[in-house]
Amino acid sequence: MRTRWPRATALAAASLGCALALGAAAGCGSPAAAADDGVRVVASTDVYGDLVATIGGDRVEVTSVIDDPSADPHSYEANVRTQLAVSRADLVVENGGGYDDFMHTLLSATGAHPTVLDAVEVAGLDPDAPDLNEHVWYDVAAMSALTGRIAEALSGIDPAGAGTYAANAAGLTDGLAGLRAEEQTARATTQGAAVAVTEPVAGHLLDALGARDVTPPEFSEAIEEGNDVSATVLQDTLGLISDGHVRALVYNEQSSGPETEQVLSAARAAGVDVVPVTETLPAGEDYLSWMGGNLDAVVAALST
Repeated sequence: MRTRWPRATALAAASLGCALALGAAAGCGSPAAAADDGVRVVASTDVYGDLVATIGGDRVEVTSVIDDPSADPHSYEANVRTQLAVSRADLVVENGGGYDDFMHTLLSATGAHPTVLDAVEVAGLDPDAPDLNEHVWYDVAAMSALTGRIAEALSGIDPAGAGTYAANAAGLTDGLAGLRAEEQTARATTQGAAVAVTEPVAGHLLDALGARDVTPPEFSEAIEEGNDVSATVLQDTLGLISDGHVRALVYNEQSSGPETEQVLSAARAAGVDVVPVTETLPAGEDYLSWMGGNLDAVVAALST
């Protein structure tokens, strides 16, 4: 497990004084826009921001810290706008499990005390477990549980909107249930299928489909940590693909390097299906359409 975005700590500490002391004054940057009578929410990524926006509707203003589909989320740098949004937030939704520790840094630096929802904890996972896959937004059941918790939190902050939040959450829950049903149906054809990954981003989705990740752990861990892959491990990984031992390669297209490119080239040369996945929402997608597309792509690759 990696603690993400390590540069946030220093940058937050360096610029927070300006943000809190001067607010919207010149030289400190423009503050995040906030509705006078709405609920302010900060989400660590636009995946969680989308869930909140779907549930909250017009009653909620959402600031997503990571919202660039073309960016590598691991290289996030804190800015004044984000710090101001966190300092004013009524609710913060984070992934947890070490994935977005910058949120704790920002909360501590601002001294803010909003309601905080941790997706890993909501999913009932141990954040300190050595085998934790912190990419819980690929776990549809976990996102259903989080949907309920978001609605509860928003209702506690804004009781007048409780009916709206409950209704919107019910619609989202129905959509998530549909995805879960699709996973269960597809499992008949994907159970036991061998797959390789560059990083364990979609691991929860693969688990739901009963697929087997046969990637050498040393390879995916090194890629996720940004470390070099040993020559032996790289050759073992390339051999899995070129020798036809996997049906598909699932790779994180927001994070690349020489070893990843070699694995991608090997998969294409061997005629192995390549399925790109991301850590944030592609432009124009919401959670349901995005995860539904991921599910369809993985199932198609593993069912061939």
